[in-house]
Amino acid sequence: MAEKLAITIGRQFGSGGRDIGIRVGELLGIKVYDKELLTLAAEKKGISPDYLRRVDEKAASSLLYTLAMGASIHSARHLGVDVPINDQLFITQTEIIKEAAEADSAIFIGRCADYILRNHPHRLSFFIYSDFESRVHRVMHRHELSRGDAEALINKTDKKRINYYNFYTGKKWGKFENYHMSLDSSLLGVEGTARMIAQLVNIYASESDEDRII
Repeated sequence: MAEKLAITIGRQFGSGGRDIGIRVGELLGIKVYDKELLTLAAEKKGISPDYLRRVDEKAASSLLYTLAMGASIHSARHLGVDVPINDQLFITQTEIIKEAAEADSAIFIGRCADYILRNHPHRLSFFIYSDFESRVHRVMHRHELSRGDAEALINKTDKKRINYYNFYTGKKWGKFENYHMSLDSSLLGVEGTARMIAQLVNIYASESDEDRII
């Protein structure tokens, strides 16, 4: 690819979004950043990866009141509080995501990458969702959980992602206007959805900037 593409993938828990992102990376031959961002952030901050993993994709707990009032980190910073580890992680991951996107084409899964890279000249953002029943079955199988536990984990994880995204971006997680395309993974499955995204990326990469102007 002549141009450096930044592909971002938001996902509902249990939709297969992470597997889809990894498969798109394989199809396109480009690097995928997901949990690797934690390791890179830990190295950069000199903090244990296990410690950062506990706060990954979680809004800062010390600012939950601000979050509950519908504010974002941008207004919360005016409160004059110490910067929590969650915020430090977000800031560090933001730096890593931007540096990686400048260096080469890459895929970024979650972590507000669509917002962080909103000014990237060649960003393609996708959101992966699925019907609840498909998500329940996927989580039950992958994590060896009962149906009740799987449903509870889905609701808990989605709520965490919603709070995290809304808090750090000031936008609404999953809203179609934040992405170039939203895809229901239950229609084509992981492989079919990944191939569809890869084909779209290839079409985009084959067009010139002039061709993309409507």
